[in-house]
Amino acid sequence: MTTPTQITVIGAGFGALSTVRALRAREREAQITLIAPRAELHYLPGIIWIPSGLRTREQLTVPLAPFFARMRVTHVVADVTGLGADGRVVHTTAGDVANDALVIASGGRFLKKLPGIEHAITPCEGIAAAEQIRDRLRALEGGTIAVGFAGNPNEPSAVRGGPMFEFLFGIDQQLRREGRRERFELVFFNPSKEPGNRLGPKAVQHLLAEMARRGIRAHLGHKLQRFEADKVVTEGGEFPADLILFMPGMTGNAWFDQTALTRSPGGLLQADAQCRVVGSEQVYVVGDSGSFPGPDWMPKQAHMADLQAEAAAQNLLNGLQGLPQAATFPVELVCIIDAIDHGTLVYRTPRRQLLLPSSRLFHWAKRWFEQQYLRRYR
Repeated sequence: MTTPTQITVIGAGFGALSTVRALRAREREAQITLIAPRAELHYLPGIIWIPSGLRTREQLTVPLAPFFARMRVTHVVADVTGLGADGRVVHTTAGDVANDALVIASGGRFLKKLPGIEHAITPCEGIAAAEQIRDRLRALEGGTIAVGFAGNPNEPSAVRGGPMFEFLFGIDQQLRREGRRERFELVFFNPSKEPGNRLGPKAVQHLLAEMARRGIRAHLGHKLQRFEADKVVTEGGEFPADLILFMPGMTGNAWFDQTALTRSPGGLLQADAQCRVVGSEQVYVVGDSGSFPGPDWMPKQAHMADLQAEAAAQNLLNGLQGLPQAATFPVELVCIIDAIDHGTLVYRTPRRQLLLPSSRLFHWAKRWFEQQYLRRYR
């Protein structure tokens, strides 16, 4: 094959790093450049354990310099500002980077349009947000803790709700461990009457039953109007809140606006089943940056990004050789909803749905998976 002059990957999260591994496994001689502000992987699935002290920043931050060296990747320390030459040039704060093929895996951006959203903590924004939750919980002597999420009104699938159930149940369990649960009211809020329906009907009923069992109040089916410093206001009423955790819907990175790339209704990059950005040559998208064809429950999670990375890498290399780009990815939802010392397994494919009841085994399985996953990059 004719070795490509340059393959560029944007991002340093799950999708980007999986793409690098998939490319290098298939093509030893390719020149790979990765653009990201930091040479670090932040293992965001583990931030659910920061409030309880089960994880720290240091345990969830992986320096990537050794991985880049093993993969023979050139790291450009920069933020992306746009594209030129139909995607063959990436504009960055450190200058232009040329490529023969481009993979965009820079994640998503949370919609912050709700009035008063500055009064809420968005957990999946990163480790610092989880540390803020930890510190606020320690400082509270009692009160109401509100936990909720919402979607992108223009693209309902652009949502990441699973972690919010983990924060909800994890905080409940933590307060019980600390012997102060009776001083707090926990309220879960969501504009849908069936929150978490992407996990499947059985999972929704399980989650609602678990809330009832734990004495967590559910405020469901009412559109959110605003947050205030001490309350959540919805069309169906308001309630006090001393701490608000809220995950808004997702949209595309701000720099997408400085490109001609095809966008989905919700502002993500419109992809086909082969992870190609629609209407662009040799431009691919992986993970939360993209809107992909498939069932409306297709998850925004690391596992899907890994599967998409495999397809994108294969099609990219085939495209450079003039071969058919036919690789696709399976759609799978694999989720362990953890509550500090036990968890519930949810598994879903187009043909099958599985819910296994809460067990300590699943908590330890989640911790084992974290260890094995991070070993790839350490």
